[in-house]
Amino acid sequence: MKPVNLNRLLTLVAPERTADGAGGYKEVETPIGELWAEVRALTGRNTAQNGAALSLQRYRITLRAAPEGSPERPRPDQYLLEGNRRFLIHAVAEADALGRYLTCFAVEEVAL
Repeated sequence: MKPVNLNRLLTLVAPERTADGAGGYKEVETPIGELWAEVRALTGRNTAQNGAALSLQRYRITLRAAPEGSPERPRPDQYLLEGNRRFLIHAVAEADALGRYLTCFAVEEVAL
């Protein structure tokens, strides 16, 4: 494995549903913590969704490992935030055989 350069501070955020008082729900983002990470761009493409043009960029985000079940371990339904940027996590995998790092495969959507 290549050396990992954890040089970007990202905030791990979990979306949670709360009752809206009218029989429905609203989604609230709850910050879980900050994680140092290495962010590498993969492939990207442009697409249209609901009549709006979007740029979809995929990323490989490497960060220190956390044990399974730990709140600090990212899950596929969570986000990593950096300022106004939002990386939606699609998958999480062990990055090395010793279990020191995790790789998050994420997508950033940008409206065009």
